Amino acid sequence: MTDASPPPTVAVRTRAAEAPFLAMLMATEEATRARLAAGGATPGQRLRRERRLVALDVALGDLSGALDLRGVVARLTDFADRALDTAIAAAIAERVPGAPPVGFAAIALGKQGSGELNYSSDIDPIFLYDPATLPHREREDVADAAVRIGRRVLELLQQRDADGYVLRVDLRLRPSPEVTPIAIPVDAAIGYYESQALPWERAAFIRARACAGDVALGQRFLDAIRPFVWRRSLDFGAVREILDITRRIRDHHAQGQAFGPGFDLKRGRGGIREVEFFAQIHQLIHGGRDPALRAPATLDALAALAAAGRIAPQDAAALSDAYVLLRTIEHRVQMIDDRQTHALPAGEALDRLARLHGLADGAALLALLAPHVERVAAVFDRLAPADTGALPHEGERLEATLRDAGFDDVAQAVQRIAAWREARYPALRSAAAQDALEAVLPALIAAIGRAPLPATALVRLDRLLERLPSAINVLRLLEARPALARLLAELLSHAAPLAEELARRPDLLDGLIDASAFAPVGDVAVLSREMAAAERGADYQTLLDHVRRVVGDKRFALGAQIVAAASDPLDVAAGYARVAEAATGVLARAAVDEFARAHGRVPDSELVILALGRFGGGALTHASDLDLIYLFTGDFAAESDGARPLGATLYYNRLAQRVTAALSVATAAGPLYPVDTRLRPSGAQGPLVVTLESFARYQREDAWTWEHMALTRARPVFGSPAARAAVAGVIAGVLAGARPPRDIAADATAMREEMARHKPPQGPLDAKLLPGGLVDLEFAVHVAQLTRRTGFDPDLSRAIDALAAAGAVSPDLRGAHDLLTRLLVTVRLVAPDAGEPADEATRTLIARALACPDWPAVLAGFASVRDTVTRAWQESIAWSPRQTFPRPTSR
Repeated sequence: MTDASPPPTVAVRTRAAEAPFLAMLMATEEATRARLAAGGATPGQRLRRERRLVALDVALGDLSGALDLRGVVARLTDFADRALDTAIAAAIAERVPGAPPVGFAAIALGKQGSGELNYSSDIDPIFLYDPATLPHREREDVADAAVRIGRRVLELLQQRDADGYVLRVDLRLRPSPEVTPIAIPVDAAIGYYESQALPWERAAFIRARACAGDVALGQRFLDAIRPFVWRRSLDFGAVREILDITRRIRDHHAQGQAFGPGFDLKRGRGGIREVEFFAQIHQLIHGGRDPALRAPATLDALAALAAAGRIAPQDAAALSDAYVLLRTIEHRVQMIDDRQTHALPAGEALDRLARLHGLADGAALLALLAPHVERVAAVFDRLAPADTGALPHEGERLEATLRDAGFDDVAQAVQRIAAWREARYPALRSAAAQDALEAVLPALIAAIGRAPLPATALVRLDRLLERLPSAINVLRLLEARPALARLLAELLSHAAPLAEELARRPDLLDGLIDASAFAPVGDVAVLSREMAAAERGADYQTLLDHVRRVVGDKRFALGAQIVAAASDPLDVAAGYARVAEAATGVLARAAVDEFARAHGRVPDSELVILALGRFGGGALTHASDLDLIYLFTGDFAAESDGARPLGATLYYNRLAQRVTAALSVATAAGPLYPVDTRLRPSGAQGPLVVTLESFARYQREDAWTWEHMALTRARPVFGSPAARAAVAGVIAGVLAGARPPRDIAADATAMREEMARHKPPQGPLDAKLLPGGLVDLEFAVHVAQLTRRTGFDPDLSRAIDALAAAGAVSPDLRGAHDLLTRLLVTVRLVAPDAGEPADEATRTLIARALACPDWPAVLAGFASVRDTVTRAWQESIAWSPRQTFPRPTSR
């Protein structure tokens, strides 16, 4: 509160504002408070004035030697308790005049709880209320009333005026402070500490005390959670948590750890906090079995531990002596202008501080402190040796480590890592999860720092950890497989879709452990056997979940192959399609069998599924939907033979709906594929399923040009060999000429113009919809196929080769197709908006996938192939004979 005068005597210069209070110092404390209360001031004013008087009174007693450390902290703590109690009573009385101060309690934690407050301490209470007894206004929600009372208490204690303030209050030690109100129902708080609280919260409650308000309510709470705080078994998880806090403090205050001017008396190495934590660690370990060790105050705890033989008597004596001296000098520092600091000053200010303690100068003060600081550090280091290889916790060391690792936005990285270490996410709340996190952090941060986009990867990793139900297995896996951590960093940097899938299913990382993850996925038969291999006797829903997990594994691994440059995107596209075909077959078979249990089967009839579009062509992307047409063979007038028979048309329409749901509806195991059935005869207005005969007739007589273009990529993916052959025969006949003659070029031109109006390109890398992109290429190929009646193959690359061999298209079109397909497959994964990546690393990835040396080569190649496609499209429609047959009108 005051500066220090020079020697020879220890004295205190007071501000003029303190002069009126000096006469009061001779009176008793009770008489002094009575005189303050008689002045007609508000409760807040009285408390602010009393606080100044108490601080001055205690400082004089401290400096004169009339009060020892215990006496100083006891007086300061008594005032804090009294002020908090007065504020609670005033807040309740203001809202409900005449009501007793019941139903609202303050639990003191930290130095207030242990009766060891210093001059500038914050207080760290928890506000609890009992909904059954808290006074509140008529028709007022009791929870709202409790929060308003709590806010008023804060205002009374923290509001400043000419008399200063009463106390700084920090409520962040309450349960889940980021989401809970400032006042918590007592039963909810008990439930939290019994089931969810973290180890460090146990340590906090070593010093807990019901200090103000409804003390009986507060004590009921403390009695209820006593088993949470004091456990009979040794709890090394709690020990680890306390040691981690200490390491964090050491890191954060690294600049104050070198002993000398600027040394942090509280948090520095060998400082006050280490004495306190040394005692608390031993209390946590042994206090569950020995109630005598549960003393809240540090000096009492050290004495009890020594008496019980839990620590060496010489250590207890050394730590106690150091604690008294360090706390005393801390008080000297804080007396000067009421500073909220724990650091030794430098220069002349250090000399003044020394003289305030009766010493000659700063050098004498440092000489007095040095052996105590060294002894505390040595004793505590036996519990918390210096880290070897661990990621620093806070402060300049962590910032320097992150900067060296490759992070540009160091502040953001520090913030994210702090959130993980503070266990803000459920997956990181357990001691085991925190152990796993600390073990993997050095390698993981190094891997992310080397990744192309460290900031992006860190944000996506944060989302992953936020959504995980448990992080232990993932973190231990990454610790054991450093190469996997590097790959994870790459995936998180580049591929948002893969990061999202990881957040839903962290076990996807398991599939990347060995090199087999980067081999081509098997053929459809092998994949089908893997998908159908659910547990024996598994029900329909279990099979759906199993297929989704297998598809998720395969699709994730295929995406990882692109990011890791392990596979050509063309091969990946083919792998995506094989996975989809296997899933379609397995799920359709399961749906057929499940449906037959209720409705039987239609004799001499079966379901057939046609794949069209990119699925039919066997080249999907990570985000592709499935274009399907459902057909059935046999007589449409037939009826199923089950317990609940259905006519064939109704039977297959309901069955097809079941198949679509099996393929598209998300289950607990995740989503699968969007299904598009609009390419069926008569489009969305037509029935979902028609007979093969109806399909053939429609294609021969009524289908539009665009439907025949789509038919060029149609391929049966479900049905018996005979049924597939029958469907393939119909398709071959239609494409060979069994269709109405018409002006194919004119129809295709009109359709392309209509598509351009309704589906513009998404961005500059939209390899599909930009002029000269894949849609134009497909149109050019399909017009050439339909007009020349050759080159039919669902696989577009093979179709181009056949057309080129027949002289129908330029051979350059094959190279254009391959580059555009590689670009589409890659961009759908790493730039889903088709925008040009701003980061050089993602551009490099795309260039690598396209076998281009650099980004300018990508842009040049993209422009060149678009020119090639545009020429092919123009040549295709120009060559096509202009026919004048009328278009079909029936739909």
